[in-house]
Amino acid sequence: MVVSHARGKTKPSGGKKKSARGKKLSHKGRIPTLTKIGELKRKTIRTKGGHSKRVTLSTEVVNLFNGTKHEKAKILTVLESPANRHFTRRNILTKGTIINTDKGKARITSRPGQNGSVDAVSVK
Repeated sequence: MVVSHARGKTKPSGGKKKSARGKKLSHKGRIPTLTKIGELKRKTIRTKGGHSKRVTLSTEVVNLFNGTKHEKAKILTVLESPANRHFTRRNILTKGTIINTDKGKARITSRPGQNGSVDAVSVK
């Protein structure tokens, strides 16, 4: 998957536009993390400006909000994923994924591959 922020390559007259410069390394994206269910594994990566980001490679615990309080719950399986239908059978966690926990169904509200934690809200 390539993310590009380029303009159109043709003029209104139909002629082709010439690029003033080539591609920049800073415009490049990153390979998706694809956080899985399993023993907790995290990785620190360098980001733009020398900053760092902790990404979760795999986890088995979710911070669950059940309407009144927060509690930790064990992730059993992925029930449905809005990002990709194949993520369900591969048990990959992304934002918006419906998961089955030992405390009931929940929807992930955080981005595990970006911010390192898995937060969820219980679903009735």
